[in-house]
Amino acid sequence: MKKIRFILIAFILFQMGYAQQEPTSLSLQEAIDYALENNRSSLNASQDIEAAKRQKWETTASGLPQLSGSVNYQNNLKQQVSVIPAEFFGGQPGEFTEVIFSTKQSMTAFATLNQKIFDGSYIVGLQSAKVYLKISENAKVKTDLEVRQAVIEAYGNVLLAEESIAILERNISVLEKNLYETNKIFENGLEEEESVEQLKITLSSVKSNLNNTNRLKTLAYQMLNITLGLDVYKPIELTDNLEALTTQNMALDILDSDVNPENTIDYLIAQNDAESKALLLKLEKSKALPTLNAFINGGYSGYSDEFTFNKKSQDWFGSSLFGVSLDIPIFSSGMRTASTQRAQINLEKAETELTETEQRIKLEIASAKSDYQFAIEDYQNKKENLALAERIETKNQTKFFEGIGSSFELRQAQTQLYAAQQELLQAMLDVVNSKADLETVLNTPIQN
Repeated sequence: MKKIRFILIAFILFQMGYAQQEPTSLSLQEAIDYALENNRSSLNASQDIEAAKRQKWETTASGLPQLSGSVNYQNNLKQQVSVIPAEFFGGQPGEFTEVIFSTKQSMTAFATLNQKIFDGSYIVGLQSAKVYLKISENAKVKTDLEVRQAVIEAYGNVLLAEESIAILERNISVLEKNLYETNKIFENGLEEEESVEQLKITLSSVKSNLNNTNRLKTLAYQMLNITLGLDVYKPIELTDNLEALTTQNMALDILDSDVNPENTIDYLIAQNDAESKALLLKLEKSKALPTLNAFINGGYSGYSDEFTFNKKSQDWFGSSLFGVSLDIPIFSSGMRTASTQRAQINLEKAETELTETEQRIKLEIASAKSDYQFAIEDYQNKKENLALAERIETKNQTKFFEGIGSSFELRQAQTQLYAAQQELLQAMLDVVNSKADLETVLNTPIQN
């Protein structure tokens, strides 16, 4: 019981220590750094690299000396009987004598050493293992870029929901005050009932938007947790705000960057595919080459009618053998030729796809730069529009309570203001996301 109690205490302490390592508050950069270490896709990509390293050694080791051993025990429950002419033993011609040539039981123990001397497929296999490792490493870079982009988008969606809720709550507070004052004026007979009803409609719509945004905020937090590699229900606090991130991500110098598509991760992955297809072609060609292998073995054999192999008196007979085998492909009815031609076709396809990838990357870079520039311009435009909408709403509210403006005009101004508020928030998020998109296309190094 003491041992069980100790194990339980150790387990609880371990769980507490593990839990303490999980963050409770994160800036955007901290979220990116944490996700690159804990996101499940990123973890699997790291495991793929380790597996590729093991695969590389496995391929290398297949051409190194291989030592194997075997132990065989046989018990002839019914021994085979042979017949030979009896005259060999002085018998009569035409008669046969039954003899048993082997003992009832036997045991052998042998060790064999095999070594490849020449095998074209082994040489190609070594080259393929290196390419496979490069593919895994490039896949990890691609995964990290995608994880980084996903974290930025998820983080931004949470901030968008938080900012939207704060704005909607302020709008509701103002509307409730307006509705209260308008209702008092209506009760005193100085305002029409329609004015009260217009404000109620606006207030109801804003409250509905608030309820929906609260639900979206919960989902946004859960999506962020999944992207970070945390439990989906873990509470977490974000320390950055949307306006600050927008300012930080307004860097027009990135639009002047002249990046060679051949340095981007998508091009490198397509290049890896072409290299692997070229190696498959070499593999098919290597099958027409001879293979040369050598081996040497040695061991002992023991024979007895009873099981005496564990006794010192048992006689053991040693033997050893050395050999070399040469396999020469001669004729395959065109099978090797067809497989080589098929590999050649696949290589040509991969080279065509590599050229297509290069052209596509150039277009993606140009498109991402255009989107980013538009996002910055749109943000500045939406910021000016919000200032105008606020002034218009203030004027209409003043005119309404002074009795020279209608409730319909006030509602229009309020609706325009609320739309401008949301458009500005979305424009801020677009700046952050479009910058992340551009950095992903440009294969921007990830800062850990």
